[in-house]
Amino acid sequence: MGEEQQVGTVIKFFSKPGVAAIEVTGGGIKRGDTLRFKGHTTDFTDVAASMELDNQPVEKAKAGDLIGVKVKERVREGDKVYEVVD
Repeated sequence: MGEEQQVGTVIKFFSKPGVAAIEVTGGGIKRGDTLRFKGHTTDFTDVAASMELDNQPVEKAKAGDLIGVKVKERVREGDKVYEVVD
């Protein structure tokens, strides 16, 4: 596994579409990045295959953006989001 850099925090989880609302805090997130979600009961990696900002698909998000990212597992409020860099 590569190096990890914190890029955001989960603000909310929407179970029906399976989307994590993430506040981007550092660096940025690009579509296709490998993200690791880590919290008390959360620990998995997933690829940011689909991202939205204000209900519009986006290729990248910068610090301060609030984005929605489709995730394969449940995440919880307060979980940290890391970018995995090879």
